[in-house]
Amino acid sequence: MGERVKSTQLAFFGGSFTAIPRSQMLSLLEPAARAVVELGFEGVRCSTRPDAIDQEVLEILREHQVRAIELGAQSMFDQVLSANRRGHTAAHTERASELIRAGGFELGLQMMTGLWQSGETQDWETARRLIALRADTVRVYPTVVLPGTYLAELYEKGLYRPQSLEEAVALCARLLPLFEEAGVRVIRMGLHAQRQLEEVRLAGPYHPAFRELVQSRLFLTKLLEALGDLGPGAYEVSVSPKSLSAWLGQRRENLEKLEQAGFSVYFLPVEELSKNDFRVRPLPR
Repeated sequence: MGERVKSTQLAFFGGSFTAIPRSQMLSLLEPAARAVVELGFEGVRCSTRPDAIDQEVLEILREHQVRAIELGAQSMFDQVLSANRRGHTAAHTERASELIRAGGFELGLQMMTGLWQSGETQDWETARRLIALRADTVRVYPTVVLPGTYLAELYEKGLYRPQSLEEAVALCARLLPLFEEAGVRVIRMGLHAQRQLEEVRLAGPYHPAFRELVQSRLFLTKLLEALGDLGPGAYEVSVSPKSLSAWLGQRRENLEKLEQAGFSVYFLPVEELSKNDFRVRPLPR
């Protein structure tokens, strides 16, 4: 990895790391800590349950080079957490977040949209409450229904309707700027692309490029607002080459929607622009 090792963290994800048997956790932490010291990694990060954090656990993590801890908060409404059998409360998330920040760790919080008995209002408020906990990073996961789960039972009985892809994209296109304007880095939106997941998924808003769908929707909203003030016509829109595909949209969907709204747009890549910036210039009729 060369010099990249200095900016790379070793990570334990996929489960509640601090809730597994202590001997197993230590058997994983010890070689990771050695790798940080001997090989120069930046540190270790892990994800866990909000009710699996206390001072003793934090001391162990600190001694083993852990720098960042992510909590699976999922929702900040106890009714939603209980209905989905999460096993913890919003108070657990608040308390664990306080301990993590006081301990000098980077705090990451994870939320899920579209859980059973939750809606856009609760999801929006959950995001606001996570921001209030002063998270450094956040991950947003629209709920996907997998076989063998409680949600699968509810779905198959017709009791639970997961978000559609359109609903999830529209909501997350509102959540993304909410977090970013509050200074919270959104390091993930949507589940990691996995062929096995695509094959077994029963329902729910999964897409291998979900974050890009969200970014494209956000860009489209911004551009429609800007062009709406100028009126229908032809325009040159300068954007960063790095975000050109997101401005165009999946299968050039944004271009089509702009045309439908009366705007003929030509995108011009300009190196000096940041990924979120754009400039509009009317073209001769």
